[in-house]
This record gives sequence, structure tokens and C-alpha cells, in this order.
Amino acid sequence: MNQQIENELIRVANDWDRAMITNDAAAIGRFMADDWIIVGADGKSMDKATFLGLVQSGKLTHDVMESEDFDVRVYGDTAVVLARSVSGGTWDGHRFREVERTSCVFVKQQGEWKCVLTHLSKIAR
Repeated sequence: MNQQIENELIRVANDWDRAMITNDAAAIGRFMADDWIIVGADGKSMDKATFLGLVQSGKLTHDVMESEDFDVRVYGDTAVVLARSVSGGTWDGHRFREVERTSCVFVKQQGEWKCVLTHLSKIAR
């Protein structure tokens, strides 16, 4: 696999993590395709507009978002990025901190990697 592409995708994932802790919906949204969807560890799904609306309203905030132990698979203009992630913040006024396996599918659109799907699975403690 092309190490340069793998490094680029890891950089994008880390930049997205940093955007998440700014709690700036516009900054976070730049990493998502328009049709992005997330499937949470509880199996519920949410689209981009709903997710960013929760961030913008302050109902969802992050003060920690860190990913490591990346496994990147590239298939032309599509890539699967797996990582071990820690996320923490507040959801509807309640503190949370999760350790998860994160699976993201990225597609290269107009020269930029955009996430089209995020899936979270809790890692047992």
C-alpha cells in the first residue's frame, strides 16, 4: 500500500479529532461528506445535519477525542480507517467517556478525503 496515502488518511483522522474538541460544527463538518452517517455503539444511526445540529446547540460537546492504533486499507478512491479511540465530553448535560473501535469509510471527493460512514463499537473494559 502507498505509505503516503496511509499517512494522509491518518492525518485527516487526527485533524478531525482536533476539530471535534473545538465543538465548532462547521469545522467538524468539513471532514464529512454531505451524506455522512454515523452508527453509534448502541446501533442507532444519525445523519450529518442532525449530528452537527447537536454540536451547534451545545447538546453534544467533546473535550477529548483521541485516536491511535490505526489500520488503513485503501481501495482506489475509497479507504477504510480503523482506530482505537477515546471520546469524552457531555451529552444532554451528562458527562461521558468512551473507549471505542472506530471504523470510518472515506471517499476521495474533489481531491479531498471525506468520511461517508462512521461506525462505533465499545471496547470492553
